[in-house]
Amino acid sequence: MAEAPKHVQFFGDQERSFALTPELVLELERITGSGIGGLCQRLFRSDFKLADISATIRLGLIGGGASPEDAAGLVAAYAQSRPLAETFPLAVAILETLWFGAAKTQVEDDQDEVKA
Repeated sequence: MAEAPKHVQFFGDQERSFALTPELVLELERITGSGIGGLCQRLFRSDFKLADISATIRLGLIGGGASPEDAAGLVAAYAQSRPLAETFPLAVAILETLWFGAAKTQVEDDQDEVKA
């Protein structure tokens, strides 16, 4: 089975990986009470609950390799008390990576041009 696409971004005190595996998508659906399509639509149009953001970030951290305990601690320290302008874009980026796949980096774009 292919690995879930990862989003890498600075969060808290360092660069971290975020990914939503199929199992974590099911958990996100359970926690939010919404199917993944509906959740993505809501967040993409800025019609969300605060819990949607925290759950997406926490489960994304777990999918990216953090332990559940570390993920909960990171969200408590760096997401729940921060302005939505900081946490909302991260939750959207995690869901966009699930929806569209991982974004290419500039290095990958340059390598593709060299191969062509």
